[in-house]
Amino acid sequence: MKQTEFARRRKRLMQMMGKASVAVLPAARVAMRNRDADYPYRQDSDFHYLTGFDEPEAVAVLIPGRPHGEYILFCRERDPLMETWHGRRAGLEGAREHYGADDAFPIGDIDDILPGLLESCERVYYAMGVDDAFDAQVTGWIRRLKEQARAGVHTPSEFVALDHLLHDMRLYKSRSEITAMRRAARISAQAHVRAMQVCRPGMMEYEIEAEFLYHFKRHGCVPAYGSIVGGGENACILHYTENDAELRDGELLLIDAGAEHDYYAADITRTFPINGRFSAEQAALYQVVLDAQKAAIARVKPGAHWNEPHEAAVKVLTRGLLKLGLLKGQLRALIKQEAYRGFYMHRTGHWLGMDVHDVGDYKVGNAWRELEPGMVLTIEPGLYIAPGARVGKRKVAKKWQGIGIRIEDDVLVTRDGCEVLTRDVPKEIADIEALMAEADHHK
Repeated sequence: MKQTEFARRRKRLMQMMGKASVAVLPAARVAMRNRDADYPYRQDSDFHYLTGFDEPEAVAVLIPGRPHGEYILFCRERDPLMETWHGRRAGLEGAREHYGADDAFPIGDIDDILPGLLESCERVYYAMGVDDAFDAQVTGWIRRLKEQARAGVHTPSEFVALDHLLHDMRLYKSRSEITAMRRAARISAQAHVRAMQVCRPGMMEYEIEAEFLYHFKRHGCVPAYGSIVGGGENACILHYTENDAELRDGELLLIDAGAEHDYYAADITRTFPINGRFSAEQAALYQVVLDAQKAAIARVKPGAHWNEPHEAAVKVLTRGLLKLGLLKGQLRALIKQEAYRGFYMHRTGHWLGMDVHDVGDYKVGNAWRELEPGMVLTIEPGLYIAPGARVGKRKVAKKWQGIGIRIEDDVLVTRDGCEVLTRDVPKEIADIEALMAEADHHK
């Protein structure tokens, strides 16, 4: 992402903030995995969205109209010894030259400098409740100013939730963001196709997961989230991540995995037969889910409200469950009673962007939000018939039990409808079976 993109975002945010205000954003902290080993560092999404700065121990400050510069970055200084052990740092010069900061100060001086910057403002924009330690630091700065009130020191009179403005900005993707998301989608799609090609009975779930990790890393990406690779009844566990079971002949494999490219996520789920051929029961349930997904995607367009795709999916899923005898009754009454929730217990999608479950309100006031160009969401209906499943007192027929199916794509709202960013992964029954048969032929 070019620095001009980050500068444009900062400028827009400061226009919304107005003068006599200040925004304060801390970087993500380093998280310890165990003893002296850290988790791979990943910058806070809001911080990166405005700065592009990927180091810990940093604080960004925006002060609209400040004569000496509106964008201030507190960060670590250059330190040859520490850089020998832990990697290069931008330092104060790098913060200005490479990351567009108007002013840069050592992070160790923040307690001395920042209270003076707050003193000149009426409103403080800050996301309270994300980092408890930093919350206490901000509160301490304000307390110090209040204690000096008798000496004529001014204290900001208003705290405003920064995330209210910032997360609404992040909901609408720019051209650069969409380019990054298309690449994440393309790399993720290639990995899903590869999984279908190599899968065979007797493999372990983690062997399939390894194909994703390899493909993502090979293309300069990391996993956007912990991959779900669930064979057989494991697919009925929505957030299954053990990925340590053997893949058995005659069962389905559900894979929910996506790459993160340049801080932007893809999120794809496909379900396919481990041996390359759907059974009659598997195909019947799969087709219901696929039809529901198609109906939901058809409702993704400007002017539609957020819940319309979910409503469309629920209607098709419930009708399909009725037709297969898994539910009994009248369609309208079953939908009203949410009788489908025994087999479909989640929503049909979520916002997608820098975070897999991305920021942005789903309702404005009491009304569902209208979809607009630039928004990206997932469409992911599913059906999960766990072993021993019941509908009321009635036990579900054995032939359906242990089948879990989800089909998920990433969808961009466009001016005249939508674009399925993850369309390169087969999802029609015939296409999946043909791909797996061809791969089996070449093994």
